[in-house]
Formats: sequence, C-alpha cells, structure tokens
Amino acid sequence: MKFIIIGGDAAGMSAASRAKRNRPDMDVIVLEKTFDVSYSACGMPYNLADSKRSMDDLVVRQADVFRDRQKIDLRTGHLVEAIDINRKAVRGTKHDGSKFELPYDKLLLATGASPVIPKLPGFDLLGVTNMKSLDDGRIIKQFITDNKVKNVVVIGMGYIALEMCEAFRALGIEVDMIKPRSVFIPWMNDKLASAIKTEVENNNVRIYLGHSIEKIVKTEDGLKVICRNLDLSCQMVFVAVGISPNSQLAQDAGLELGPSGSISVDKTLCTSNPDIYAAGDCADAYHVVTGRKTWIPVALRANRGGWAVADNVTGVKAELQGVAGTAVFKVFDIQVARTGLGMDEAKELDFEPVEAVIESRSRAHAHPGSSSILVQMVGDRKSGRLIGVQMVGKEGVAHRINAAAVALHAGMTVDEFVQSDLAYAPPFSPVWDPMLTAANQLLKRI
Repeated sequence: MKFIIIGGDAAGMSAASRAKRNRPDMDVIVLEKTFDVSYSACGMPYNLADSKRSMDDLVVRQADVFRDRQKIDLRTGHLVEAIDINRKAVRGTKHDGSKFELPYDKLLLATGASPVIPKLPGFDLLGVTNMKSLDDGRIIKQFITDNKVKNVVVIGMGYIALEMCEAFRALGIEVDMIKPRSVFIPWMNDKLASAIKTEVENNNVRIYLGHSIEKIVKTEDGLKVICRNLDLSCQMVFVAVGISPNSQLAQDAGLELGPSGSISVDKTLCTSNPDIYAAGDCADAYHVVTGRKTWIPVALRANRGGWAVADNVTGVKAELQGVAGTAVFKVFDIQVARTGLGMDEAKELDFEPVEAVIESRSRAHAHPGSSSILVQMVGDRKSGRLIGVQMVGKEGVAHRINAAAVALHAGMTVDEFVQSDLAYAPPFSPVWDPMLTAANQLLKRI
C-alpha cells in the first residue's frame, strides 16, 4: 500500500511515524513544500523574545531522522498543486522547478492553516510580517536585528498578537496594538478581558480599539499604518488578524468543506472520499458540547488526528470524540485559559446559558504568594450541563482549566461538577478551589 501525506508538521509527521510503526512494510511518502518538518510553531513567540536563541531550536526532529531511522520517504521542497481523484494521484512542483506526479492508495491532507492577510494597500511591503512557519520566524528575527527595530505596530489582539506583543516588549521594542473592532477580546467575559487589557497596558503597550486600517505606506523612517483618524509610525508591522484553513487543494478536488472553509471529516478523519483523510489545522471536528461541526485549530488535535488517520489506514479502527475548544496562553504575568462555550456562543447555539463570575485566590488565604484568580463559568439552564469556563490569573490557571475540559468531555452537569474531589493544599489552592466556588455560585442560577 502507498500512503501519501501532504504536509510535514504535526499531523503529517505524527501520521507518518505511526503508520510506519503499525506497518513497517508500508510505503509512506511525505510531501512538504518547505524544508522544515516537525517543529514547535507554538514556541515561536517565546523564541523570538530571546535574541540569542536560534529558531532551529524549535525543531523537534530533523528530516534525516525520519528518513534514516524510521525509513519514511520524506520529500521536502515538494509543493502539491492538484489531486486527481479519478486517477488517485497527486501532482506538483519541486523546489528546482521540475514537475512530479505520484499515485496513492490512501492520502492524508495535513496542509495546515495560513495567516489571514487583509487585501489592502501596503500589506505586501517589506517589514509587514506574519508568523506561521519556521521561516516566518527566521525572517522576523533577522529583520529585527538588521534594522535595529525599535517600534512595531501589531494588527490584531488575539492569542498570537498578545503573545507577540510580549515578545517584542522583552526585546525592548515599543508596541502599538490596533484593531477595527471596539471590543478588546470579544469572546471573553468583560471583567476577565478588562484584567488582561490592564496587564497589557501596564507593560507599556498602547492599545487602539475601533480603528479600521486603510493602508500601510513606506516612509523615510520605516512604515506608517494609516487609519481614517489615526496614523501610527513604526519600523515593522506584525499582522495577526486570524488564520484560515489551507483547504484549496481539497476544494479543487471536489471534497466537501466544513465550517470556516475547513475540510469536512467524520470521526475517523475520513473526508467525503473514502481514500482521502484530513487532519490538523486544515480539518474540522465535532464539538463535544454542541455535537456540531466546528473548526478549532489546536496542536493536540493535530497530533492526535495524525495518529488516528495512521491507525485507520493500517487497519486499526480509530475514532476521535471531538474538541472542547480548550486553550491557554500567557500575556506578560497573566495566564489566560478557556474551554467550551462563552455566553454569546451559547446563545447563538440555542442553549439557555447562565453564568457566574467570581474572584478567588490561587492559594490558601494565609499562604505567601497568593494572587487573584477570576473565573467565569457557564451552564445551560435547560439541561443543567456545564458548557464553558474562562479563567484569568497570575498562577494556577493553565492546569486548572483541564478539570473543566474533562468535565465537558464527560457531559457533566454543574451539580455533578460541584461534587468533584479536587486536590487541596495551601500552596496550591484554597480549600474551596476557585473552580468549585464558581460552580457553587452557578448552581444557584440554574
């Protein structure tokens, strides 16, 4: 059997490695358009913050290790441009300009996602950057060094934008953040979002909300971001307004698409064609709270999806339950975490949501080093189910959110979650963990 994989990062290399473990005799070919495989993209903002580190530190496993040790036919510099479903073949171009065509028995699309770039004048200028691939990180790092960058405009205020503004500040670079919408973090409870905004501003980042960008122009000193009633001068612009799934190959081949233009897959990660699978940031998933299709690109799902595809291709049936939208990120000294649905999302999906927002402590009240934790917990009045949690605090947030994620996967009610036997010791939590305090308050409203 010939198993071809398009894309050589998390989902692709996880699938290739597991397929070879399951079936050492299988012909596994990975086609990757760049020359980097198996790297920690999520680590790029933290690497950028340290001028002494190389971006290559983020490579988990070198390409030759896959080739020599695991006997995977890994072909870098191979851009796949078309899938011929009738002939069961892929076609494309090598880095030297020559063409290639390869037949497949089973095919995995692990093409990932790409940054959304506004179609406005000046977004193609030198110094207007974004970051998704390892090469993007290398380019940004070199640009900062070569141009002695002292000020950056960050367009967007999502996960990556906030992580990058911290990285720039660690390098002593002044940062202005700007976005068209007037709400700082629209998916988050206002009280929690306000705490994050205060933390960002306390670290000397200037925030401009509600400013639609008209264009970026080159100036004698660098660049200028021009809005209707505001101009921001800088030496570099970092664009982080979102990402979109790389699903054009699938669409051109006639495969069904799902939410946000992602590739539609079933629980085995099979597409609308029985010989083609999709996994990672290009593919959709089922949401464990709603039961509906969603597109939430996260690293764990990509790796887990690669494993599931490899199992199914090698004859071991595997299904994935789905995602809860669990995420965590760091903004200076603040940890931010979420899982499940927020209030607005729940209303749009026909739940009858109620919330409790509480402020508690990360440790027992008398224990040194205790700090504030804000928790928003959302339940459904009709069913009593727990359907979402958001948390913000200086410590104890990143791993606490996992308890809520497990509860969502288990379909627990708020009443059941209140009875959870969570760990207690003064250095780590009050007797009533912040999660239990929030659940007790939410129970009064359901």
